Order: sequence, then structure tokens, then C-alpha cells
Amino acid sequence: MMIELRVLELLSARLCHELVSPVGAISNGVELLAEEDPDFVRDAIELIGQSARTASRRLQFYRFAYGTSASASGAPPSTGRELAEGLYEGTKLRCDWAAEAATLPVDWQRLACNMLVLAGDALPRGGTVLVRPLRAGMSGIEVTAEGEAVNLTPELRAAIDPTAAAAELTSRTIQGYFAARLASQLGASLTLVEVETRRALFRAVAS
Repeated sequence: MMIELRVLELLSARLCHELVSPVGAISNGVELLAEEDPDFVRDAIELIGQSARTASRRLQFYRFAYGTSASASGAPPSTGRELAEGLYEGTKLRCDWAAEAATLPVDWQRLACNMLVLAGDALPRGGTVLVRPLRAGMSGIEVTAEGEAVNLTPELRAAIDPTAAAAELTSRTIQGYFAARLASQLGASLTLVEVETRRALFRAVAS
């Protein structure tokens, strides 16, 4: 899959945004280590450890989601589920990844991870992201965002469309564009099939 420079720039910007907070917290923890008060030192060690784990989980998730073909990487079948659950640890979001979806081909799990990011972005106040395979007789994935308030902008919906232009993308819409292109690479189409006040459903269906 060929990716335009604009897309690479925006994906890189998103990855940096995801890492700024935990890396900044590690820096703050290092500064606290210079204090002589034992309580400060203890808090600093706890802060550094927690922030390092958060940064590591995010890096592992996005390496899988944004990296090259997952099937070529030798990733185990349960990779997507484990990385997604780790990504949300300690946040106001929860991942409910069905056991049936954990047995999908690894490249489809990679797509599910990108759809999961889309669903998580739609839940600014927190909630649950559900990952499910399509019902029997259909090949694909459904990812549902459920929470107090679902927020999906017209610009994001437009970015999912196959005719979306890379030049019009922003850091807020790049995830939809990238996920839709991954789906296309797998011979599937990604659509936003249902939007309610507390629920949004993304679906990728193989043609």
C-alpha cells in the first residue's frame, strides 16, 4: 500500500502525541529524584515506573497498528487483543475484545486495532470499545463505541470515504483515512453504519 507524505506526517504526529504525556511524566519523575525528601524520591520512582509502562504499551500497540504487514511479522494470533487491552489500561476507556475475534487472521486484527482507535477517539468522556467478528456467513469485523457521549465529526466521516483526498486530512481525521485504506488492502470496505448519542458502530466487510 502506497502512503503519501502527508499521511506519513500526520501518522507520525499522532504517534508523538500519544507519547508526549508518559515521556513528559518520566522527565518530571527524574527531576523529583534530585530532591532529598524520601517521600519525593518514592513518588518519583512510582511515577517513572508507571509512565514507562504506559509509554511501552502505547509503542507496542502503534508499532502493530501502524507497522508493516502483521502476518509477515510473525505476531502470535492473540496479539491484537493483548495490545488493545494494554493500551487502555489505567484510562477511562475499556476494551471488550471477543474471544472469537482473537482468532481472526493477524492482519485483520491489525485493522481491528486501527478501528479501535477510531472508536476510542469517539468517546471523549470514556466508555467501552467492543471488537466482534461479523455474524456467521459474513467475513469482517465490527467495532462499537459505547459511552456517555459519542462524538463523530463530519470531517472524520468524510475521511473514511474511499474518495477522500490526503491533502484535506488533519491530525483529527488521519486515523479514519488510514483505517479505511488498511481495510481496502484486505479487500474490505470500512463504513460507519450506525451512530447514536451513546453508540457508534464501525464495520469492515470483506467483498
